[in-house]
Amino acid sequence: MPNPRPPLHRLMSTLASLVIGTGLLGLAFACSSDQVSHFRVPKEAPFTPSGPRPAMPPQPMGERTGDNMGSGADTPPPSTPGAPLKWSLPKGWSEAQGGGSMRFATFKPPFAGKLEATVVVLPGPAGGELANVNRWRGQIGLPPLDEAGLAKARTALKTKAGSLNVYDFTSEGQAKSRLVAGYISTPDGNTWFLKLTGDADPVAKAKPDFLTILGSVRLD
Repeated sequence: MPNPRPPLHRLMSTLASLVIGTGLLGLAFACSSDQVSHFRVPKEAPFTPSGPRPAMPPQPMGERTGDNMGSGADTPPPSTPGAPLKWSLPKGWSEAQGGGSMRFATFKPPFAGKLEATVVVLPGPAGGELANVNRWRGQIGLPPLDEAGLAKARTALKTKAGSLNVYDFTSEGQAKSRLVAGYISTPDGNTWFLKLTGDADPVAKAKPDFLTILGSVRLD
């Protein structure tokens, strides 16, 4: 029987077709692989700032307050005088140290009725003389003064500690209050207030002795 093998040229054509088909299949797979990898997105890492962290805003600091003596505003804390003011008390008067957050001393007059005598010391000008005098006037219901009115109300008293300014005010109305005050600045920069306050009649009785105390102030 004759040999059924195909001719050589047909076999070569079949092999070439297989090679070309395999190449095309591999090319198609590569293109498909490239297309898929083109859409792959790597997982992002959490963002971490590389620069310094922004500074936190400063926290509000606590506010220091003290005895504002009726002014409605904060005042500096009481100072510790380098050379305390001194005085002499008339017969029958007694003295207690302190008596309040801003007081240096409290006097007890030997008179009945609503009456109080105090000494307060503050560092620096303590707001100024006009402001303090108007604050005192406001405490007994009187209107404020201007600089001209302050000069008219002032009486200067010479002491061993320097010139001391004295003020005397009485409220209006039927139930009268009265205030007698001495104001002096000392060489160490402190300001001293010596005040006699209360109902008008007891203050009138205690005023002569109080003026004696004001006239006796000194720096030892």
